[in-house]
Amino acid sequence: MEFGVFDHLDRSDRPLADFYEERLKLVEAYDRAGFYGYHVAEHHSTPLGMAPSPGIYLAAVARVTRRLRFGPLVYLLPLYHPLRLIEEICMLDHLSRGRLQVGVGRGISPIESGLYGQNPAESPRKFAEALELILKGLTSRTLDFTGEFYRFDKVPMELAPLQKPHPPIWLGVHSPDSAEHAGRRGFNLISLDKAGDMRVLVERYRAGWQARGGDTSAMPKVGMSRFIVIAPTEQEAASAARRAYPRWYASFNHLYRLHGRGPVLGERPATFDAVREAGVGIAGTPAMVAAWLSAQLVESGVNYLVGQFAFGDLSLAESLQSIELYSRHVMPALRATEN
Repeated sequence: MEFGVFDHLDRSDRPLADFYEERLKLVEAYDRAGFYGYHVAEHHSTPLGMAPSPGIYLAAVARVTRRLRFGPLVYLLPLYHPLRLIEEICMLDHLSRGRLQVGVGRGISPIESGLYGQNPAESPRKFAEALELILKGLTSRTLDFTGEFYRFDKVPMELAPLQKPHPPIWLGVHSPDSAEHAGRRGFNLISLDKAGDMRVLVERYRAGWQARGGDTSAMPKVGMSRFIVIAPTEQEAASAARRAYPRWYASFNHLYRLHGRGPVLGERPATFDAVREAGVGIAGTPAMVAAWLSAQLVESGVNYLVGQFAFGDLSLAESLQSIELYSRHVMPALRATEN
């Protein structure tokens, strides 16, 4: 069992320069605590995401960490010129000494894509073509490619990634078919689904992995993400989560409300109590959190557990407390249960 972190970098009331500085202090704490990976969302024109250019932010992450793997979850491929993204991936992989994890997707918000002049109807085809092109560019000395959206003729690939054949690829997955496809490709995945739904994704992923001849004892990472707030007392943790979550919820819905629309994959719970009831978040003492997550792991069958420890108006001190208690008490307890 490995442990990771997911971060929207949703905006708080802190001045933006201070916000970035404090986020990097959290990243240093993740590195010290022994987390496997740090996964950063990409969003545009919304307070939900203050890392609309994740590569710039992750270059700073590379300089303040030594062991932590990191990457976008996800690069919105239809918004990038493939050659530029190939070069960025190679640079980040070398700057981090081979710790980059490349999450890719077409984007969950048609509003954000539309603001960039993209046709949402073309996004699935454009994503699939861009992914094949990027993988080819990362593994070739010269790039030749002809597709529906892109064409390149004998382009020299001066940069190559440090990791061979390329950094690990990650997908954010919601449907069973996508999970099986990820397994067939040998990609890693993370989902925000409930534990019971995660079990279906894990089983379909395993089927895809086996179809490609993979050993089920050595599968790539199949992870689920949860909101997590930990404090010495249940009251302190619940109070912080109930206060902070509505700010995140408002950021999540900002563009949809602005355009009079609803989220593509459905509404998120409006309160943290509803988050816990839905089984996608927990606030409590280390013992409570460990017991709750242990049950979630058994029900879901995932091999990678991802926490969202900073959201809404949680203070730096509150998030650092969650990280410290999680790494000191919860992670060892879950590993002991696994063994």
